[in-house]
Order: sequence, then structure tokens, then C-alpha cells
Amino acid sequence: MNKTEFVNWMATRMNTTKAEAVRWVDGYWDGISEALRDSGRCEFIGYGTFKVTKRKARMGRNPRTGESIQIAASNAATFKAGKKLKDSVN
Repeated sequence: MNKTEFVNWMATRMNTTKAEAVRWVDGYWDGISEALRDSGRCEFIGYGTFKVTKRKARMGRNPRTGESIQIAASNAATFKAGKKLKDSVN
């Protein structure tokens, strides 16, 4: 399912317009992004946890040229599924 399909599903499920569903979906992701930026964690009991993890700087290789390159340290958003979500897909 992509974002458009999800928005259509939400609009039908919530008995609202697609424009309102887009605002809800975008607001959801904006809220998670803000929580990760501010505290590094966003937890939904049973569903899962979004968390910021730090990646160390490392050496990599350019696949096109084979040249060694330095990859800078960065932060990455990760998600760990909760029990309720795991059970729903099994």
C-alpha cells in the first residue's frame, strides 16, 4: 500500500474527505518526526517504537569506481514492531 492508497482507505474508514485524510496522515508523520528530533523516541504501546540511532563514521567503497570513500557519521530513524503489530501479521 502506498500513501495515496492509504489516504483513500483512511478517508473511507473515517468517513471524511481525501483532503482531510491527507492532513491527518501528514500530521501523524510530522508528529513522529518532531518527537524523534526533540527526544529521539516515539512509542506506541503494542504497535511499536520509533527511535533515533547513531551511525558511526566508516570507510566505504564507491561501487562504480571501486574508490574508497569516507562515509560521515549520521543519525537514522529505526522502528521496532510491538507485540500487537507482530501478532496481527502472523
